[in-house]
Formats: sequence, structure tokens, C-alpha cells
Amino acid sequence: MQMKLELVPVPVTDVDRARAFYADALGFHLDVDVEVAPGVRVVQLTPPGSGCSVGFGTGLPAYDGEPGSVRALHLVVADVDAARAELVGRGVDVGPVVDVGGGVRYAGFADPDGNTLELQEMAWRRGDTF
Repeated sequence: MQMKLELVPVPVTDVDRARAFYADALGFHLDVDVEVAPGVRVVQLTPPGSGCSVGFGTGLPAYDGEPGSVRALHLVVADVDAARAELVGRGVDVGPVVDVGGGVRYAGFADPDGNTLELQEMAWRRGDTF
């Protein structure tokens, strides 16, 4: 049996603010922003090159989580220093790069609600293996 993780719901307090952060500051592609019924809004964005998206909105149980409760969503990058510099240049408050050994390096940050994300570099995932 094959399975693909394609959407991670992220609880937020302000859908428009979250949409702006993920699209403008992080550079995620806006896939969907639709009001499917009165009070029911679905927003989905995908990081460049990813097969998995984040989603948030209103009026659906999937969005009922506590804002800021999602922890350590990993955004795998080929070069954590370059990715960190780009996000900092876009105004994102990214922490320092931390080398945890074994060729793995991280830099963490949070969205406006406190949901946390990590830029992750793995030395063996470069070029054709990325």
C-alpha cells in the first residue's frame, strides 16, 4: 500500500495574516483560497518543490486546533545558510543555524501564531539526491 502525505492543517487565528506570511514571507505557492460555503474558507499553500502542503481556514473541524500548537514542521533545503539568508531578507525572524552532527543542520522560526518550522539541511541530500 502506498500513501502520500499531502496536507498538514495548521491552526491559525487570522487566516489572511497566515496566508500573507506563508505566501509572501516564505514564498509558498497559493494553491487554493476559496469560501466553499458561508463561514467555510479553505486556504492551501505549498512550499516550492514540495509534494505536501499546509492548510488553514475557517468552519471545518480540521482547523479547530489551538493556534501555535504545531511544532517543528521541517522544510528540507539544500543549503540552510542560503535559505536562512533569503528568509531573513524577507523579514522572517529565523534563529541561528545549529549543527546537530551527522551532516544535519537546522534553523528554526515561527509563523505569526507561534507554529514552529525548521529549515533542515542534510549533507547527503544535495544535487540529484535532493
